[in-house]
Amino acid sequence: MTTAVPHLAGTYWAPPPVWRRLTADPSHGPLPALLVGLTLLTGIVDAVSILSLGRVFVANMTGNVVFVGFAVAGAPGFSLAGALAALVGFLVGAGAGGQLIQRSAHDRARLLAIGSAFELLFVTSALVVVAVPGASLSPVTRGLAAGVLAVGTGLQNAVVRKLAVPDLTTTVLTMTLTGIAADVRARRPSPALARRLLSVTTMLVGAIGGAELVLHAGATSAMALATAVLAVVTVASALTTLHPGDWRVIGAPAGSMSSRPEGGRR
Repeated sequence: MTTAVPHLAGTYWAPPPVWRRLTADPSHGPLPALLVGLTLLTGIVDAVSILSLGRVFVANMTGNVVFVGFAVAGAPGFSLAGALAALVGFLVGAGAGGQLIQRSAHDRARLLAIGSAFELLFVTSALVVVAVPGASLSPVTRGLAAGVLAVGTGLQNAVVRKLAVPDLTTTVLTMTLTGIAADVRARRPSPALARRLLSVTTMLVGAIGGAELVLHAGATSAMALATAVLAVVTVASALTTLHPGDWRVIGAPAGSMSSRPEGGRR
């Protein structure tokens, strides 16, 4: 079924067929497309954190735990303080996301819109932290930026986990890659294969773009791009709250007309 998006002028725009095949899902409405945007953000911010903030991850905490181990063992080039700052920030953000979920879990559109807005505050703050000192970032500045960014991605992870859109975790690709390998081995691709490939490709593109900016224009430019991407996702998420839909109710079957949130009302 083709999903048309209303324009302000009253006309309708239908997404290209390829995009519809990759993201359309009656159970999740526009969430897959929005989570693709957050996946792109993850690639960008992890490129910044690895290349400019002392070899730490701000979105992928599995890698950060390993980096803490490297730093404790005395491996050169790894910052124990930076990795711990990111871990603590991530936990704080995930905890804040849990509080947000308790208040807004009844409406997926509202949950993502509010969560993205709060994350935008932290990503923008990290941009300021990185931009003020210029090209030279002290260890304290790097740790602060990593911690602030990780608060935002921790909040993102908590919200995305609650939204529960298959194959779009936005930060971790381990099970996504496992699913791709299983599909290829079975020689009978599942309907989710395209979405899995899109998720991996999007994070890769984000990482490449973030790394190119860090290496050739500086961390500030890469952070500016991350902020712009998240701003677009935040605005788009806010717009989804203006329109009712069955997908907005967690656990509601597609096509159900009962108890669905309406735009502008809780």
